[in-house]
Amino acid sequence: MMKKLITRRILKTSQYSVQGLLSAWKSEEAFRVEVILMLVLLPAAFFVGKSALEICLLVMSLFIVLIVELLNTGLEKAIDRISMEVNDISGFVKDVGSAAVAISIIQALIVWAVIYFTNR
Repeated sequence: MMKKLITRRILKTSQYSVQGLLSAWKSEEAFRVEVILMLVLLPAAFFVGKSALEICLLVMSLFIVLIVELLNTGLEKAIDRISMEVNDISGFVKDVGSAAVAISIIQALIVWAVIYFTNR
């Protein structure tokens, strides 16, 4: 009984996750660009990183960008659902979400640059 419940829960959760990824892919150009860049940079991480730790840091920095982009997309969609009116608080939330994406990209660039240039 418990195994069936856990299996059903995992399947349902996985379906929601795939649905969310597909929705983000369809609606968000920034997400598509970041996924494509990740697909290019993911194999590169195994050549740039010289240790398992470096490879993990390189890969994790890429995933962080996608995670933050997905959270930002969720915030923007929720704000838009509430109201499409121009509002200071809505603008603030969207700007802060955008800033979080920018910071995640900057941290990824720093991680990649530090590892790349220290291994040359």
